Amino acid sequence: MKIHEYQGKDLLKKFKVPTPAGDVAVTPSEARTVAEELEQGPFVVKAQIHAGGRGKGGGIKTAATSEEVEKVAGQILGMTLITPQTGPEGRVVNTVLVEQAQDIDRELYLGIILDRSLARPVIMMSAAGGMDIEEVAARTPELIIKEAIDPATGLMPYQTRNLAFGVGLEPALLRPAVSFIENLYRMFTALDCSLAEINPLVVTKKGEMLALDAKINLDDNALFRHHDLAALEDPDEMDPLEHEARKHHLNYIRLSGNIGAMVNGAGLAMATMDLIKAAGAEPANFLDVGGGASADMVANGFRIILSDPRVKGVLINIFGGILRCDRLAEGVIAAVKEVKVQVPIIIRLEGTNVEEGRKLLAESGLTFTVAKDMRDAAHKVAALVQ
Repeated sequence: MKIHEYQGKDLLKKFKVPTPAGDVAVTPSEARTVAEELEQGPFVVKAQIHAGGRGKGGGIKTAATSEEVEKVAGQILGMTLITPQTGPEGRVVNTVLVEQAQDIDRELYLGIILDRSLARPVIMMSAAGGMDIEEVAARTPELIIKEAIDPATGLMPYQTRNLAFGVGLEPALLRPAVSFIENLYRMFTALDCSLAEINPLVVTKKGEMLALDAKINLDDNALFRHHDLAALEDPDEMDPLEHEARKHHLNYIRLSGNIGAMVNGAGLAMATMDLIKAAGAEPANFLDVGGGASADMVANGFRIILSDPRVKGVLINIFGGILRCDRLAEGVIAAVKEVKVQVPIIIRLEGTNVEEGRKLLAESGLTFTVAKDMRDAAHKVAALVQ
């Protein structure tokens, strides 16, 4: 789950990670009030959306006075901000963060991710702060210092020193750098984060270290332990269909193709999308209804697929194990009767109660095309759409 920069900084403060003074606003007048409370300028006004590259798109501006903050906030609020991460459709800005501008001496990068190949968290630090870490890795990988953390022992003192000295910090900054890294790692583990990225981590000319930006992602699978964090999710930043699917406990991701797919099991879903592409078409979504899906869940999933106007055909690929084929058929029939379906539907069923499921489909009075296997199903739906 992604959260906004200002929300991430609120979490950082709770773990004693220093950030610039500031607050959020949803109107230009509120932005001016925040600046007046900060008293001393200059200020920075930052659009709050779930995407990077905001400065390049005009979503980050400086202001010398509180009056100028109000003017700048009026320009940013309500704009459709387009960055390399938003896609051409962009995102509407509903909130801005107003902070005191900093007198920056150095910009660093600090991030913590889960390295699944090592099965442990990895802390990365680089002297090339302010740049995309992917670009740094491609052009100057020697500038990235990495430390893999053994969960059994936790972050060791020598590792924080390796990172601090590796990016060229002078001895006077060793203690604040070590504290900064330790507190960020403590937050990462305590809140079940999947990403904690500070870019840039700045050293001011006064010798302070501050998180000038914050990108914090939380593990969805751990939110049952953090009900307060679940409330940080912003539905306006989510795809509407993905948000609707989450309400029904469905694993749905919207893609750019025109073949809707409903599958039970993530592995089978990935294989189905591969077969759709191999047949010359493009999947419109990833949808795993899960092994224990009810007829209602299947119906909701089908309704969500058909809510995407790009969908020109639907492929249902179910292996009946925990989810019986007859239960799936009941859900599909209910959904088709509820929604006016105007696209071809291809169904491949195998497994528990498959004959009962096929019988229900045949006797429903609805039009379905039944495929004999996965490859046949993919080719049939691709041919019908084309």
